Amino acid sequence: MLLADGRPCRALPPEVLMQCDDSIRCVLNSKGEAVFSVPPDASVYQALSLMASRDIGALLVMENDNLVGILSERDYARKVILLGRSSMETSVRDVMSSPVCVALADTVDSCLHLMTAMRVRHLAAVDRGRIAGVVSIGDLVNWMISAQTETINHLHSYVASAYPG
Repeated sequence: MLLADGRPCRALPPEVLMQCDDSIRCVLNSKGEAVFSVPPDASVYQALSLMASRDIGALLVMENDNLVGILSERDYARKVILLGRSSMETSVRDVMSSPVCVALADTVDSCLHLMTAMRVRHLAAVDRGRIAGVVSIGDLVNWMISAQTETINHLHSYVASAYPG
């Protein structure tokens, strides 16, 4: 692939890319395990109000303690606003997406790859058949940045203490 000026677009080889083997359990322990949800018969307006009040970008859709979907800002934009539907008259059931689930033992790296492959921004974390939390792409990117910062700080400390002089 070429850039606009004709130069080749270069990517880092896979062996150079940082991977994060920390688990989703670690991320949820750090960010908190609060889960916000709505029933499928709630109006999109009610769901959006909850998202706004909690400053979140998606809600799980739960029916009788079972995960049946996820409603995101993207769903609202593409399936309500762009189609001229009313958020007060449209039910969550009509516009929700199928949820993508991961286990608490799954790694940050594998979840980022899954999000990219599935083109989603939120994952439901499940533990023994029950919802344990939700992670967003922002949560995982922040985790990666923190992990990289910690690694850099450790390397600086090692180099500074190991260098005689």
